[in-house]
Amino acid sequence: MPRRSAVRQWAGGGPYSLGLHRRDEVNRAFGGGLPRGSLILLEGGYGSGKSVFSGRFAYGLCEESHAVTLLSTERPVQRFCSQMRALSYPVEEALGTRDLLYLYGDVAGLDREGEQAPELLPRLTGSTRMWEADVILLDSFGEVLRFDREFDRLTRENDRRRAARRVVAFLSSITANGRTVVLTVDPVGLPESVMEPFRMLSDGVLELSRTPGGSSARRSVEVRRFAGATGPVRDRIDFSVRPGAGIVIDNRTVVRR
Repeated sequence: MPRRSAVRQWAGGGPYSLGLHRRDEVNRAFGGGLPRGSLILLEGGYGSGKSVFSGRFAYGLCEESHAVTLLSTERPVQRFCSQMRALSYPVEEALGTRDLLYLYGDVAGLDREGEQAPELLPRLTGSTRMWEADVILLDSFGEVLRFDREFDRLTRENDRRRAARRVVAFLSSITANGRTVVLTVDPVGLPESVMEPFRMLSDGVLELSRTPGGSSARRSVEVRRFAGATGPVRDRIDFSVRPGAGIVIDNRTVVRR
């Protein structure tokens, strides 16, 4: 059965709704959803909530009948499903109907014969099926760049910007057809000259941060740019992550644009 997709109907239409309107404020906080045909950069350090947002986006999009691809370099599918259930984002049905295509990419692992696995970045750009969705979420995309030999060669030759722009150009060819691509990146370990083209050329730039505090850790999203939103978007979105509830937006400390 072919995957369901609304891209073929795209003509500069409305955003991809993040759903769960009666449960949380995530969709409203992002102006009614992810703008169609956009490249969105979601960056933050370890534990800031990047993967949680990827999971929340994927679940809500599927609930709104959008086709989604989610690539993770950190979590095999069993672990992904377990973590999603813990947040009350059950994805098994979406996986079964293929509304959600989940891919696990081991960037530094071995294949079944014990040989070094092929590099992930060429496999991604050479793939067809994963880019057929309405929204493609590339979780921990920075790891894909770090472990790619060609990308590493260009960065060592001080041609980092060209290497990064080449990747952005490919992603822009995907978004030109109305698809939206979300990248999550931990900037630690990536040169500023690599991050700069992604920040400059992305339609949305969101910076996640986390203030340590155990179970009371404070998290926030600084919205640096979010072009194409149909509704108001907050400059800052404070949130928490709670077992059994997922992402909970704190409406008391938001600042409207």
